Amino acid sequence: MLNVVQFGAGRIGHIHAANIAAEGRMRLARVVDPMTESALSMAALYGGQVSDIGEALADPQIAGVIIASPTAMHLDHAIAAARAGKAIFCEKPLDLDLDRVRVAGCELRDAAARLFLAFNRRFDPNFSELKRRLISGAVGNLETIHIISHDPAPPPLSYVRSSGGIFKDMSIHDLDMARWLLEEEPIEVFASAAALFDPAIGEAGDFDTAKIILRTASGKMCFISNSRRSGYGYDQRIEAFGSRGMVCARNVVETTVEQWGEQGISADRFQNFFLERYASAYRAEMSHFADIMEGKVRPLIGYADGLRALELAVAAYESATTRRIVQI
Repeated sequence: MLNVVQFGAGRIGHIHAANIAAEGRMRLARVVDPMTESALSMAALYGGQVSDIGEALADPQIAGVIIASPTAMHLDHAIAAARAGKAIFCEKPLDLDLDRVRVAGCELRDAAARLFLAFNRRFDPNFSELKRRLISGAVGNLETIHIISHDPAPPPLSYVRSSGGIFKDMSIHDLDMARWLLEEEPIEVFASAAALFDPAIGEAGDFDTAKIILRTASGKMCFISNSRRSGYGYDQRIEAFGSRGMVCARNVVETTVEQWGEQGISADRFQNFFLERYASAYRAEMSHFADIMEGKVRPLIGYADGLRALELAVAAYESATTRRIVQI
């Protein structure tokens, strides 16, 4: 049994703790969170022991560290875990400060074989199948990609203020997906953003709507659409256009039931939000981390991917605020 410690007992932490318990090869041995009540609650549910970071990382029985702490702590926790020689599962992004991530490279690159950055959407079965078909050449040579990621409603303003902004918090998932699907690094970024429907988000210095265009050296392009409020549910779609056709991954609905009548056809709602829509992806990435700890595989996503995605997010913000194309 692989013993792990989890830093963070909040919303995403509970998702990971449940998946640790369900995985079969892992056990939540320790929980670290400054909010003692949250840590005790998680420990009671999953059988772990509440401890501090020093105790947890010094324990030779701990094989891996799950970093589900607030974003501002990700990088410090990852470095501490790397120094302790543990396998690392870290939520995105590594940090909100690009310079700090670059400086940390000397330590985190050495931990590359054991550092897994959890961009969970790569593990979604729908997107994985889309990727497989692109690799197979089913639609010929890939030319352009459309990625649509719209939230059903804005997050609390307190979250917006600490999130790092829409590009580092929300778009970063799609920027990573773009790199993964294009299989080429973007060299140009153009973005436009606005606070169209929530003035409070604008007053907090952020945007609620963003559009991004990426271009690679060969001319391939990716268009990303982000919104904090769709008005119709959690919209998650990808369309990839090749020289011989198109392959797309549509939204996942709560049921496949459709109602037909004189007024037309009505279908069920989209799955409510990311915890439901990407439930299978969260399970798959935890299984991948178990494989990493057992030495079966190298991480599919690591430090270099986290650095590159953050570079693109920073470039998108620069483009949106200067209204210019940014070269990478």
